[in-house]
Amino acid sequence: MDTEEEPVNDLVALGLARYEARVYLALVRRESYTAAEVARAADVPRQRVYDVLDALVRRRLAVAHPGRVATFSAIGPELAVARLMALQREQLERLDRVSTALTAALVPVWADGRNHTVPLDYVEILRDPKSIAEAFTDIQAHASHELLSFCKPPFVAPAANTPGIKVARRLHRSGGTVRAIYTHEALDDADVLENVRRFGAAGEECRFTADLPLKLVVADARLVLCDMPDPVAGTGTTTALYIEHPALAACLRLAFLTVWDSAQTVPGTHP
Repeated sequence: MDTEEEPVNDLVALGLARYEARVYLALVRRESYTAAEVARAADVPRQRVYDVLDALVRRRLAVAHPGRVATFSAIGPELAVARLMALQREQLERLDRVSTALTAALVPVWADGRNHTVPLDYVEILRDPKSIAEAFTDIQAHASHELLSFCKPPFVAPAANTPGIKVARRLHRSGGTVRAIYTHEALDDADVLENVRRFGAAGEECRFTADLPLKLVVADARLVLCDMPDPVAGTGTTTALYIEHPALAACLRLAFLTVWDSAQTVPGTHP
């Protein structure tokens, strides 16, 4: 970097415009200059030098000497730098006050925002069969003491459903409850029958009914997974809702228990 530019850059860092820095450095080289002389010495356009000199005088970095031809001289460098530093400190103090006030204004707004949730952020809407199957596996895995299911075709999980077998066994061993209600229609499928047998061996209690309104899983009276068949599009188009809402889950648990009480332990018999 040009050594002559270093003092200019330093003065700019202290708050002067570049032309102001160049004119001030020219002024310190001798006792006084006319405007035309300092314009040539500082290499500043003649039409700009008057505004620059006025700015330095207002900043108390230069002094104007009236006369037939006005002249200008610089304030001593130590005093000039001290004044520039004082201006910088004042600016920093203003910024500090502004930042303190801004923080005080925004912190309550930010804290209040942490207490607001997005409406229905406890509902996850699923339409892809793979995502629905993954949600089915997830809700089973999250069950810690109770898992209740309405089971009707079509099934999104494989007939074997090995993870579900493990969950049923885990809950049964820990004293939890695993209950499922199947439709009679589901029992027409040999794979489903085998699945019912395997779940029963793992500890699931099951009953049967002629019809179920929808497929439903309720875990720990807290989590709900249910299908919502599209009444317009017809069969084959299903939207599943994965919901974490204890009040809704408690209501659906009561609905399950109502159906459970009237369902059959074996098709064709009474509970």
